[in-house]
Amino acid sequence: MGTIVVVGAQWGDEGKGKVTDILAEKADMVVRFQGGNNAGHTIVIGEETYKLHLIPSGILNSGKVCVLGGGMVVDPKVLLEEMKGLEDRGIDTSSIVISDRAHVIMPYHRRLDGLEEEKRTKKIGTTRRGIGPCYFDKVSRIGIRMGEIIREREFSQKLENALQVKNELFEKVYGVKAMEFKEIFHEYREYANLLQEKVADASLLINQAVQENKDILFEGAQGAMLDIDYGTYPYVTSSNTLSGTVCLGAGLGPTRIEKVVGIIKAYTTRVGEGPFPTELHGEQAHAIREAGGEYGTTTGRPRRTGWLDTVVLRQAHRLNGLTHGVITKLDVLSGISPLKICTGYRVEGQLIEEWPVSQEVLDQAEPVYEEMEGWSQDVSKIDSYEDFPPQARDYVNRISELTGIEISLVSVGPRRDQTKIIKNIDF
Repeated sequence: MGTIVVVGAQWGDEGKGKVTDILAEKADMVVRFQGGNNAGHTIVIGEETYKLHLIPSGILNSGKVCVLGGGMVVDPKVLLEEMKGLEDRGIDTSSIVISDRAHVIMPYHRRLDGLEEEKRTKKIGTTRRGIGPCYFDKVSRIGIRMGEIIREREFSQKLENALQVKNELFEKVYGVKAMEFKEIFHEYREYANLLQEKVADASLLINQAVQENKDILFEGAQGAMLDIDYGTYPYVTSSNTLSGTVCLGAGLGPTRIEKVVGIIKAYTTRVGEGPFPTELHGEQAHAIREAGGEYGTTTGRPRRTGWLDTVVLRQAHRLNGLTHGVITKLDVLSGISPLKICTGYRVEGQLIEEWPVSQEVLDQAEPVYEEMEGWSQDVSKIDSYEDFPPQARDYVNRISELTGIEISLVSVGPRRDQTKIIKNIDF
């Protein structure tokens, strides 16, 4: 039996879906434990490209039980569309299990998400998918869970209570029309009828799998710097994105977690607003964006790009307890020389080597760079890591030295066979 957690070590979009897809080959169960359809994983298998938003990436490996954990927020309409899209391409979705504790994204959540963002003088950059308002209702104790939406009378009562609160907001605060109970009720009852056979006590199933010595892969969304508590608050997502969240989001005790794999993009990107000390602008930023295809899987928004930041990675290592690191998109840096790695920040003449909590300090932070010689060879076409140019291997080794993260895999392209092994990650 083995358990492996896959998490992002930056601001998301590091390539977690591809790594999950590779590791899922040997897993019996793949569990997504937080977030909603504000996340997106792109996976390339042969000539086929798949974009997933709610369903764990393990679905592309046949025979794997794929669990949407209790820490997630689920938009049933999006989930059904995603399932149909996979089925239309010959992918079996019968193995999907939805936790009865997962909260349901309702139409008023999506509406509030947009209204709240418009009202802010300083935008956060929400995807407007209703994620934040749904988590808000969860902690406000007026949320609706998957295990409740499939029970008609219980759902009716909860929806009526929630709408009473939301419609007062819509009319008195935002000056917009109230939402109708009947329309929402009938729409979501239809979704419930289509999904009810997949709704189960996921925590129980996961723990049973552990007791039966099954191999379980836990798949995170977003990245360490988007964590609601330890990320670049308030420019963060609405859930905890760190490895410790597995225990709550999947309903599993902490003693059951064995390995934590952090996914590191060879440079840095982020989507939306918020601090980004190593951000590049102009021609070089555009060149990296185009070479790396840095556009959001969910929104299509262009990602901000910058040099690798080891201050961020050290924080991710400490918070997640990483046992392995995977570097992705190393091929994008081919032909760029010199390369820069940020080792710290300088603020008012003082060197800072750990991520500060203060937005004011971050606004003043000037990255301290170490330069390294780049390589001209296209590493995406090289079969073995040992045959990489020495400069590319030096870059990988330096990341490990500066962060303390042991690098096990290096990815140089979107295909499965473009992931090179330095050290196996086994269950």
